[in-house]
Amino acid sequence: MTTTLRPTEPLQHNADGTRSRRFQVCVNSRPVGAIHLGTSAAFGDKVAHILDLRIEEPDRRRGRGTVAALAAEEVARGWGCTRIEAAVPAGAAAGLRLGEVLGYVVRNRGMEKRLAPTAPELPEGSRARPMTEDEFVTWQEHESQDYARTLIERGVPETEAYDRARRDHERLLPDGLATENATFSVLEHEGTRVGTLWLALRGEKAHVCDVEADAAHRGNGHGRTLMLLAEIQALAAGRDVVSLNVFAGNTPAERLYDSLGYRTTQYALYKPLL
Repeated sequence: MTTTLRPTEPLQHNADGTRSRRFQVCVNSRPVGAIHLGTSAAFGDKVAHILDLRIEEPDRRRGRGTVAALAAEEVARGWGCTRIEAAVPAGAAAGLRLGEVLGYVVRNRGMEKRLAPTAPELPEGSRARPMTEDEFVTWQEHESQDYARTLIERGVPETEAYDRARRDHERLLPDGLATENATFSVLEHEGTRVGTLWLALRGEKAHVCDVEADAAHRGNGHGRTLMLLAEIQALAAGRDVVSLNVFAGNTPAERLYDSLGYRTTQYALYKPLL
């Protein structure tokens, strides 16, 4: 039997600059599912993204999804893409297995925590204060460089990584320190600065965009204190869910979030197209 992709629409040129197209997954011309392939709004036209892949129940567990995903890679190569990505919900075990079989690698995972009604308290000796303008300038340069390096370590080409970091900061922080629905805090312990927190309000949730204990003060529990601060600020803003992204391989952060009761909601996978 031959599994192929049959276009169901012309190539779409979207308002955000991306391209996309929907296909039927067919076995000997018989439709058995659908796939939606596009380019990445975040990383640009050289990165493809499997937006959706579905195989009808009677045809599952027969390799149809595997062949369809491989066919999508060929389409992406034809578009000039050099990498392909996919987002897989945490509960979709079949999707994760498919990604592993096809050579995809986990870049990061999304996590969430639903908060108790009562805010936690910071440990004795710890206090938070707003970040100053001068501190923000220094922090933003450091955070942007660190973000780009993290992307490079996970397969993103250097030029693309630094461009992504720049564009993300322009998009997320159009007004710098004064950006609406963004809070920038400095954590102090016994009067000494020990870390920073960037918390953003996104719809009904609060999102930890960046959290970092200063290098000289790591290993002393300040990362946990910063995450408690995020919960306090989220509840104060009327949000009872905190979300975040953690890069694969950042074991200390993963252990911290697991211990605080965060649960994985989604995996972001990627694969170079050779």
